[in-house]
Amino acid sequence: MIMDRDGVAEQLEPFRRELTAYCYRMLGSAFEAEDAVQETLVRAWSKFDGFEGRSALRTWLYRIATNVCLDMAPAAQRRARPMDLTSPCPAAAPNLAQLEENLWVGPVPDERVLSGDPAEVAVGRESIRLAFVSALQKLPARQRAVLILREVLAWSAAETAELLETSVPSVNSALQRARATLGDRPATGETFKPLDETQRSLLARYVQAFESFDIEGLKRLLHEDAVLNMPPYQMWVQGVVELGEWWQGAGCGCAGSRLIPVAANGEPAFAQYRPAEDGEGWTPWGITTLEIVDGRIATMTNHMDVERLFPLWNLPARLPAEPRA
Repeated sequence: MIMDRDGVAEQLEPFRRELTAYCYRMLGSAFEAEDAVQETLVRAWSKFDGFEGRSALRTWLYRIATNVCLDMAPAAQRRARPMDLTSPCPAAAPNLAQLEENLWVGPVPDERVLSGDPAEVAVGRESIRLAFVSALQKLPARQRAVLILREVLAWSAAETAELLETSVPSVNSALQRARATLGDRPATGETFKPLDETQRSLLARYVQAFESFDIEGLKRLLHEDAVLNMPPYQMWVQGVVELGEWWQGAGCGCAGSRLIPVAANGEPAFAQYRPAEDGEGWTPWGITTLEIVDGRIATMTNHMDVERLFPLWNLPARLPAEPRA
């Protein structure tokens, strides 16, 4: 019988977003996740005539996606944040050496990985937080898969064992080892509540202080031990005093920036544009994700791979100069 290839594609496409979320948690990169999902769907499409319904279509797709991710993530060097790799540097003497993109956990647009009703989206935000995805990268790939399937996606041990083609005791053992490696789950800050007036007020004050480059105002919004990461730079800065020195020194180029709110990693986030060198408007500088703890900003991570990241959010390549009054 001739397979209806278009019909197969229509059956597979609805799974793209949840598979992208799964692969992102596995790989720590939006771009690698999209590549993994595309490969998954291509393999499924090409082998669909051999899929005889012995398992649910969703389970079969996750098995393919897991194998794709395992093939893509064999390296000992796993993705991380600068704060996961080195000690903080003094603001007055920052180490501005850049490391390869494949070392860093990158951001992901919410719309590419979250779907469902508001309750489902709220739960999904928790499992794509930058701190949590970074912590997952500490695990061997198969343990990572087990933890995600069991604790994020709420698959049973039997379902997970079937997917990974192993035994239930092996799954339970891998889960125990993964939990032991991670210990207590990393603090990922407060749940992002876009309609919460307290959070909206904090973020509005952050935008106002940043765009006016009111350093003292910024410092009042931060935790005492707040952190600034800036991949691909391996440097990171910690503490209100150091951050104030950073903005007054090496970070002074942020003066005059504009911030555009975006949805990234289930957290408050902004696209930062710095004044264009030609004086005409503003040009991309980074995607900044924020972690909020106890009503203050605890972590700022500025992802600076703008040539790829800004198109991912469909952001303009330049903000035009404001018309003169």
